Amino acid sequence: MKLPIQDREAAGRELARALEDYRNRKHLVVLALPRGGVPVAAEIAQHLDAELDLMIVRKLGMPGQEELAMGAIASGGARVLNRQVLDYAGVSDEVLEEVTERERLELARRERAYRGDHPWPDMRDATVILVDDGLATGATMSAALEALKVHRPREVVVAVPVAPADTIRNLRDSADKIVCLETPDHFSSIGQWYQDFNQVSDHEVQQLLGHFWKE
Repeated sequence: MKLPIQDREAAGRELARALEDYRNRKHLVVLALPRGGVPVAAEIAQHLDAELDLMIVRKLGMPGQEELAMGAIASGGARVLNRQVLDYAGVSDEVLEEVTERERLELARRERAYRGDHPWPDMRDATVILVDDGLATGATMSAALEALKVHRPREVVVAVPVAPADTIRNLRDSADKIVCLETPDHFSSIGQWYQDFNQVSDHEVQQLLGHFWKE
């Protein structure tokens, strides 16, 4: 894939081609990490004729440096912490719990806004492809992978267009396969590798999900 990536939809189409071998898999579920992962995952699910759903994850941002992840939480109550960041910054347990509770409230809001009463997909013995628009520290994807364990899928694939090489290495033991199109050097943020990295709105997420859930 040529960098910078045009937009999330273009990233999804490129990933879909890289995942072509999964097209005829029985019981295939594509799980997007909202909000940015949803347009990417929608392209993949459409190309592979797969079910599209969500794994909602919230980053636990460092107070004053919110882009730096202390960890992440995910649907179902999973929490993954980045001990290296926590120890280096000297974050107290009290501050960590305050941030966690705030993000739990936002995660619950998004669950209601996006899912409503739509049931969780049956993922037992399924092939599940977890999709985001890119990875930085990998904290959110780690939380998603942890949360997915309770559903007992047969195979778990992580699919992202761009991420640092060390993040991919750190995730390899947590997934059966990782598909990452580019691992550029000098990685400071996901957005630097996109031409269009505008924020995805709740309305866009609802529209994309509605298209698949009506079918």
